[in-house]
Amino acid sequence: MLKNDTFLRALQRQPVDYTPVWLMRQAGRYLPEYCATRKVAGSFLQLCKSKELATEVTLQPLERFPLDAAILFSDILTVPDAMGLGLYFAEGEGPKFERPLRDEAAIKALAVPDMHELQYVFDAVSSIRAALDNRVPLIGFSGSPFTLACYMIEGGGSDDFRRVKTMMYDRPDLLHHILEINALTVIDYLNAQIDAGAQAVQIFDTWGGALAYGKYQEFSLAYMSKIVAGLKREKDGQRIPVILFTKGGGQWLEDLAATGCDALGLDWTVNLAEARRRVGDKVALQGNFDPNALFAKPVAIEQEVKRLLADYGNGSGHVFNLGHGISQFTNPEHVAALVEAVHRHSKAYK
Repeated sequence: MLKNDTFLRALQRQPVDYTPVWLMRQAGRYLPEYCATRKVAGSFLQLCKSKELATEVTLQPLERFPLDAAILFSDILTVPDAMGLGLYFAEGEGPKFERPLRDEAAIKALAVPDMHELQYVFDAVSSIRAALDNRVPLIGFSGSPFTLACYMIEGGGSDDFRRVKTMMYDRPDLLHHILEINALTVIDYLNAQIDAGAQAVQIFDTWGGALAYGKYQEFSLAYMSKIVAGLKREKDGQRIPVILFTKGGGQWLEDLAATGCDALGLDWTVNLAEARRRVGDKVALQGNFDPNALFAKPVAIEQEVKRLLADYGNGSGHVFNLGHGISQFTNPEHVAALVEAVHRHSKAYK
């Protein structure tokens, strides 16, 4: 039995004593202990591929802050790496692929990888679950098919998604093939994480908000719906909640809520009261503190926490989180102030 299941109960809109909180990218470079462990690993990929070190960094933020969930330390791009695209990290440039999908032959040759290629991720999940000792739930995750495709086609990060959007308009059949393979892969990948011990999963649709209306539904939402339908939703008699997060997707909340997921992640551009009104009791809501507000003084952080809690209002169904990942330049003491403020002030709404 979990010692703290507040996060899982909130995702299922069950009564809770306070609003649970975790942070996207909560294990990361803003923590000096993470930087020390990464130095030992030698590289980011080696950190991901060592179950011992991945376990260590996953637990680091929980040793500092009374967070209500842990999230697997990994990267969304482990999936296309397993497909043979050759992931590497250039110093100061972020992730790159040696063999991006640029020609029809390479695209048509793309196939769902053997999950043994990702066994190091599942080993990390099992190791983290054991180390947590039922302290809090463990979240597994993946990138969305469209977000993965953006990196796979562009060859890395992009400001304008020129290549992927050109393919979308000129050769939608090729993009659909990539997305179909990605969706089938993510279903296998997340189900294997669940088998290894993940107690909830989140799909990060980081770049879905870059799509036009209609294109989002066709090239991102449809494939996330396919994944939700293909996931294991129960294990050992316990519900496995699914969270969908489209950054910049506030205009599509009703569509997202209709996928059958349990919760929607919101970025900071969305009003919680309005979002709650729009989705009703279909899903829980997760979010949506502006990560840059953590650069402000603790008193200002507390005021922003109070504002967001008031926006959501009374009752369960809210998981407090950032609207995107935490910045590497964040002061850990400001994170402590955030978590404390959420736990203290949210009790008034329960």
